[in-house]
Amino acid sequence: MSTLTPERSEPPASGFGVGRSLRSAWRGFLMIFLSVPTLSLFVLCVVFAVLVPLGLGVLLLPPFVLLLRATANLCRKVTRSLSGVEIVEPYRKLPSGKGVTAMWRRTRQMLAEGATWRDLLWALVYLPSSILLAGLPALLIVNGLHGVLMPFLWEVAYSNVDPQWYTFIKVDSSQRAGLACVWGLVQVVAGVLVTPAFMRAHGAWTNSLLAPTKEAELALRVQHLTESRTGAVDASAAELRRIERDLHDGAQARLVAMGMNLGAAEAMLTSDPEAARALLAETRAASAKALHELRDLVRGIHPPVLSDRGLGDAVRAVALESPLDVNVHVDLPARPELPLESAAYFAVTEMLTNAAKHSGGRHVDIDLSYVDGKLRITVVDDGVGGADLMKGTGLRGIERRLDTFDGTLALDSPVGGPTTVLMELPCDLSSDKAARHPYMHENE
Repeated sequence: MSTLTPERSEPPASGFGVGRSLRSAWRGFLMIFLSVPTLSLFVLCVVFAVLVPLGLGVLLLPPFVLLLRATANLCRKVTRSLSGVEIVEPYRKLPSGKGVTAMWRRTRQMLAEGATWRDLLWALVYLPSSILLAGLPALLIVNGLHGVLMPFLWEVAYSNVDPQWYTFIKVDSSQRAGLACVWGLVQVVAGVLVTPAFMRAHGAWTNSLLAPTKEAELALRVQHLTESRTGAVDASAAELRRIERDLHDGAQARLVAMGMNLGAAEAMLTSDPEAARALLAETRAASAKALHELRDLVRGIHPPVLSDRGLGDAVRAVALESPLDVNVHVDLPARPELPLESAAYFAVTEMLTNAAKHSGGRHVDIDLSYVDGKLRITVVDDGVGGADLMKGTGLRGIERRLDTFDGTLALDSPVGGPTTVLMELPCDLSSDKAARHPYMHENE
């Protein structure tokens, strides 16, 4: 997963809107300009693919395929904003490494991947399809505006041009200029009316070429599960090492010292009762510290408040212990599954720790809600910003923890702040669970 802004763009609203149609028409022209270099990329990729058996294509093909994929991803985003059609990236992760062997593995995977050939087909037909589906409404509007302005232009600009034709109308008088104005207005209205439908058709056509096939979706799913499983195994191993280290360096060392003190006190009971009493008092204090460390260790594994009161109250308890001013809002109809609830809790805890250590801010807002089948957690601090998901090991750790549950983490942290982190975890909070485990909807 990559760094994303936490805002979720919504599909274009349905219905008629002149401003929206005009913006779509303008973007349609931009899509035509985008399609011109795309056709050049198609030619270069085909040429370099032919050169692969000669060895030269192994060097030249991967960079241009990656450039083609970046162009296709840009088209996916534009299609999303114009037509509301969400197109998922179909590409599998390329093998890493340096040297000729690694380059050959990357080239071989690119050539074997169906998404590469679908991208090439899209690059070949993108120009004519964009002209037809995206350019035609824009052309109607632009040509219509020319006709609307004809009464003001024909004597100034075209009086010495004979004849001056506007589509099928010969403009040689004021009456003919007025007729051209009416016909131009009809074209503008028609262009505005058909633009949404043409954009949806363009989105459907683009989706048919750039969306992953069922086989690609299955391969991506297998790859994602493999990576998340590896991350979960690594995280579990690291957690076990932490628990072992804390037990060895903390409670275990104290328990050993307590045993030695008790042995010494037993030996001195008859010869030096006062010294034995002092050792027993020291042992009692050590037992209290060992018990405190064990409780801290248990809270680090799974806090009792999380089991007893649920995610909302557990986050509130963490907020009370934070040195920052933390406002928590909880709007959950029920409790999530226990493993997911634990992952969400520790993710919030880590975010608060990061904010206290690195943000330089004083206030944090935490919002927990359930939207569209997902547990949504938003953490906003008023710090200096500049956080980077690719550079922060803490954020990467949170991302790996969420990835185990198919969760996502989106970061928006401009320099100067504020920093906004949006975490989403798919889960099922049914109404019967809500009846058994209601949450109070309140602000603290």
